[in-house]
Amino acid sequence: MTKLTQIATYLGKENWDMTFITNPTTVQYLTGFAMDPHERILGLMIFPDQEPLLFTPELEVEKAKTHVNFDVIGYADSENPWAKIKAHLAGRQIKTIAVEYDHLILSKSDGLKSVFDGLSFANLTPFINRMRLIKSDDEIKKMIVAGEYADRCFDIGFRFAASEPDLTEMDVVAKIEFEMKRQGISEMSFETMVLTGGRAANPHGVPEAIAIQQNKLLLFDLGVMANGYASDASRTIAIGQPSDFDRKIYEITREAQQAAFDFVKPGVTAFEVDKVARDVITKAGYGEYFTHRTGHGIGMDVHEFPSIGGSEDITIEKGMCFSIEPGIYIPNQVGVRIEDCLYVTETGAESFTQTSKDLLIF
Repeated sequence: MTKLTQIATYLGKENWDMTFITNPTTVQYLTGFAMDPHERILGLMIFPDQEPLLFTPELEVEKAKTHVNFDVIGYADSENPWAKIKAHLAGRQIKTIAVEYDHLILSKSDGLKSVFDGLSFANLTPFINRMRLIKSDDEIKKMIVAGEYADRCFDIGFRFAASEPDLTEMDVVAKIEFEMKRQGISEMSFETMVLTGGRAANPHGVPEAIAIQQNKLLLFDLGVMANGYASDASRTIAIGQPSDFDRKIYEITREAQQAAFDFVKPGVTAFEVDKVARDVITKAGYGEYFTHRTGHGIGMDVHEFPSIGGSEDITIEKGMCFSIEPGIYIPNQVGVRIEDCLYVTETGAESFTQTSKDLLIF
């Protein structure tokens, strides 16, 4: 059963009339067609008992036709897209449209309501999340490649950060991303993070033109998009000789990350994985400084379902892919995070990244 057929069958079971999928990543996942519509309208319409339709800007129609074997409808910038959809679907009784609640914005929901009288929406997000949750062997192979590029990023960044004095966080970011462009990677999976010393105590800190401190830790968080799939990994190294306290915080974080990684296998829960990491840090006396969940799903998006330690628990299954990334963040003193993304096997887990987790000193 194809992905589109799975959705069509689900629509029939739920007695929903069609989908209008606007998330470009979901459209690519289901059809292979990738585009960024920007402010224009992209909509994948799947029906329980008819062939799908893909609605795109006119300038993307020919490209879309090379990826799908069903009708593609385009609209010019001078046309009203909602009027065109209404004309094309005239005569169909559409009362319930399944959409991704976490993606459909108000302007698009209002547009759909202008097409269909008495329209209601149903949430397709849980079903899509479940479809994307278990990765195929082909998807995992692509993510292994993305992980290999992340390892290259670390190697480039580590060596460059230690290559000369007075380099800034942004210098290192620029070097990493420049070298990735030269190697054919057109897009990082998120904004590359390089944070020195106490600045790394902000888990979502932003690199600046600030000199890398000597005899302090340096945190890297990075990833690339390769063949449509993301990587995401964090390492913390030392530039010069760190203090005994910084070394201690590093080793606690490393123990927590490794303990959680080793605990992962089919049948355990996401909450249990989080607890293993959190217990190590709490026992060491730094639980209040571990301020986020232990991990998140990864795939075509760098952050996907499920949350590892979030508000919704889930049982771990073979083929799931997610991060393990505990951290300790002591304001104005030190921040350490160690992160690998993994894929779940029959008996445990394998990492997409292989960069050493020993405290590397440069």
